[in-house]
Amino acid sequence: MRLILDLAVTHIAGRGRQTLVAIIGVAVGVGFSIAMAALMQGGQDDFVEQLINTMPHVQITDEHRTPPRQPAEEVFDTVAISGLRPRDDRRGIINPTAALTWLNGWVPGRLAQSLKTQGVIRYSSRDIGASIIGVDPEIEQGVSPIVDDFRAGSFAGLRAGGNNIIIGDTMAGRLGAGLGDTITAVSSNGQSRNFQIVGLFHTGTTARDEGEAYVLLKNAQILSERANAINEIWIKLDDPNTAPTVAHRAEAELGYKAVAWQEANEAILEALVIRNIIMYTVVAAIMLVAGFGIFNIISTITHEKARDIAILKSLGFREHDMRRLFLIEGVAIGAAGSAIGWLLGFLLVYALAQVRFELAATGREMTRLPIAWSILHYLLAAGFALASAAVAGYLPARRAAKLNPVDIIRGAT
Repeated sequence: MRLILDLAVTHIAGRGRQTLVAIIGVAVGVGFSIAMAALMQGGQDDFVEQLINTMPHVQITDEHRTPPRQPAEEVFDTVAISGLRPRDDRRGIINPTAALTWLNGWVPGRLAQSLKTQGVIRYSSRDIGASIIGVDPEIEQGVSPIVDDFRAGSFAGLRAGGNNIIIGDTMAGRLGAGLGDTITAVSSNGQSRNFQIVGLFHTGTTARDEGEAYVLLKNAQILSERANAINEIWIKLDDPNTAPTVAHRAEAELGYKAVAWQEANEAILEALVIRNIIMYTVVAAIMLVAGFGIFNIISTITHEKARDIAILKSLGFREHDMRRLFLIEGVAIGAAGSAIGWLLGFLLVYALAQVRFELAATGREMTRLPIAWSILHYLLAAGFALASAAVAGYLPARRAAKLNPVDIIRGAT
């Protein structure tokens, strides 16, 4: 084995320029693959994090996944129902205190109840349709996505007493209102009440910034004429990945529809999976191109060293020894390129991490490109490189092993 290694080193060193070009090709492929994977993975992680932070991990509403069966359907096998008019049912989560107590007993996270009703926000002859959300400000801060997005005021303003309201800055701009102004909230059933603006938030999501208003839970219940009612429970978990399990258990016990954030964004998560497949396909293609350089140099060595192969085989070396010799040469080039590629990849990722820019549209402060530092990217890039190098080295090695030493010595090839 030591002799085979010495021969491999001699062959590679004998074609220094071509070997260096092949190593650089592999290094560039590995380096840019690592940088691309870090950038794409970082962007995906940042997007998922934003997704998780801007919505509840589990949302329980007063809806049911399937409509309740009619009593006649429970008695008869075949029923045709026509002309059925639903009664005026003030929907809401039945016995919310018991539901919250049960959830607090086992849910590993924080939860908050709310009552959402549709209405109109009115100020100075301007009307804007909005979702009026009644919350408990004490516990809402633990689950609300807007807790860190206030431009003025905070949820604490709702606790000050009186009829206070928090709206988005976009809504305030459209209304022409500002902090401290009094606006009117009109519910869908005609109830109206005056509120003083004690907070403005900006999330960057237009639907939220111009379409949501937060008031005390009791005020929302008065506006909607639904005393002691709630229709939503938001849950923020310590581990967002456990959301499907929590949602399934909550729905099975309470009977109300519980949606995990993964279910609510199923299409987006599927798109991210496809995006990852595309990314790793591109990485494999880059490594395949680098493998052609290795294939070229090993094929050239095989052709030029035909007489050496004949002499070695006549001295007792077997076919598998020849395959091993040239396979080692290919893998050695791939390993050297991977090592240099790791350094190049680290430098590229570090350089990308230093890029700073400002989002002019939102006026946010300087931020950086989202970069994911993961040893897995280095291992995958090196694995693709070594695999392509092994294949590129095996094909000419297999041909070299089949050469007939007698024909080579006689000059038949």
